[in-house]
Amino acid sequence: MKFVATSGTRVETVEVTEEGGRYRVQVGERVWEIDARLASPGIYSLLVDGVSYVATVAEHDGSCLVDVGGETHAVRVEEHTRYVIRTRGGAGAGGDGQRVAAPLPGRVTHIAVRPGDRVQVGDTLLVIEAMKMENEFRASAAGTVAEVRVEPGQTVNAGDVLIVIAS
Repeated sequence: MKFVATSGTRVETVEVTEEGGRYRVQVGERVWEIDARLASPGIYSLLVDGVSYVATVAEHDGSCLVDVGGETHAVRVEEHTRYVIRTRGGAGAGGDGQRVAAPLPGRVTHIAVRPGDRVQVGDTLLVIEAMKMENEFRASAAGTVAEVRVEPGQTVNAGDVLIVIAS
């Protein structure tokens, strides 16, 4: 399976394959062979390329706090497709503002803005249900909502422009 792991500002694509209780983990060009065992709730015994580690993992605010060797890292892990939908979602900023387009077919479940609303980077614009997942689309640039071209319950196709934001 393909995942995206985010820690601070660092974003990495991670590919994990499992065979007989062992895992092959690839991050970029680096590959590790890992034997992972759940020792007790939240504590894992790892054998990574022949070196033993103990890792504690706890959920916190949508991320996992992972402690290995006395170092703690907050890591958000999500399925690759969901990450692409959440972060790209067809949103493109151009000289005339931002057009938010559907990345794949789905159904609009919520619209958080109206024409004339001011939005800042990261503000929620709308939510689309696609592939049995709720995908929240956020503004990638500050501006004023010029057009909302959809309504709740509406089915959209990939490439359909949903919202236009003027800079």
